[in-house]
Amino acid sequence: MLLRRFLSCSVFLFVGAAFAQGPVVLYTSLAPTESGPLGVAFEKKTGIKVEIWRAISEKVVQRAVAESRAGRATVDVVETNGPEMEMMARENIFREIRSPHLADIPASSIPKHRQWIPDRLNFFVVAYNTTKVRKEDLPSSYRGFADPKWRGRIGIEATDTEWMATLVKLWGDDGMQYFRTLSAMKPDMRKGHVLLAQLVASGEVPVALSAYQSNAESLKRKGAPIDWLPMAPVVARTQGIAIAKNAAHPKEAAAFVDFVLSPEGQALFDSMGRTPVSTKVATSIGRFDYTVVDPVTVLDEQDKWEKIWQGLFLK
Repeated sequence: MLLRRFLSCSVFLFVGAAFAQGPVVLYTSLAPTESGPLGVAFEKKTGIKVEIWRAISEKVVQRAVAESRAGRATVDVVETNGPEMEMMARENIFREIRSPHLADIPASSIPKHRQWIPDRLNFFVVAYNTTKVRKEDLPSSYRGFADPKWRGRIGIEATDTEWMATLVKLWGDDGMQYFRTLSAMKPDMRKGHVLLAQLVASGEVPVALSAYQSNAESLKRKGAPIDWLPMAPVVARTQGIAIAKNAAHPKEAAAFVDFVLSPEGQALFDSMGRTPVSTKVATSIGRFDYTVVDPVTVLDEQDKWEKIWQGLFLK
């Protein structure tokens, strides 16, 4: 049902037939400021160019599935959010990944079918504009944002259903009451985590409750007036990478995936504020406890939580 909704809401533009030999074509929701350097590093190492098409995860699903159904061999590698990767895997548009670097990734995070592999983590954190909000004025927990004084000052990403679902499962009935209270405060709902972080940096949204740590950290490192806090309970979602079953350049695609999962590629993620999934690479953002969103559960329970989310925040 969710996939049908994704596919029904846009018009697709297809590029021409892929060359017999050529660059790796990557579809990703990774921001250009990170996907670009990743492609450049791979080309420098291998001589293989990377052509990048970037969009929000919903659009990545739409385009990849539509092209696969049309029998088009356009995309070689797909990289986006874990639940969306699992959605595409259920469409059988990926091939099984075999990489020597799988041993460096926690086995519990790797889907049994191996049609996609986690390559980084995104943490849902509280991001705030440092010129609009003082760190010491932030509450010590999410529950503190239910205080009426935060009305008109908070924003939430408009598709973060699984963030809510994970917190409610952790908190039980109290969790649902919290989100009802939050709904009554009419938070600013913005679609796109990159956009949400940018709006925090600009001051248009003083505080974001479900920002991605990676987006906030990336802007912070560039000098923007933004910072973030891992507010317990921290929810994390895996991001994944896969090779298209109809890839025009399967060998080059496999080489790119190997590079991304290698210590070199994972260290590059870390240098850009992205959290590597490899156990061979330490992260510079610090360590804290977190709960990982299960992509399979997200899809299986999507209709239930989507109905609740729509009723609370998007009605």
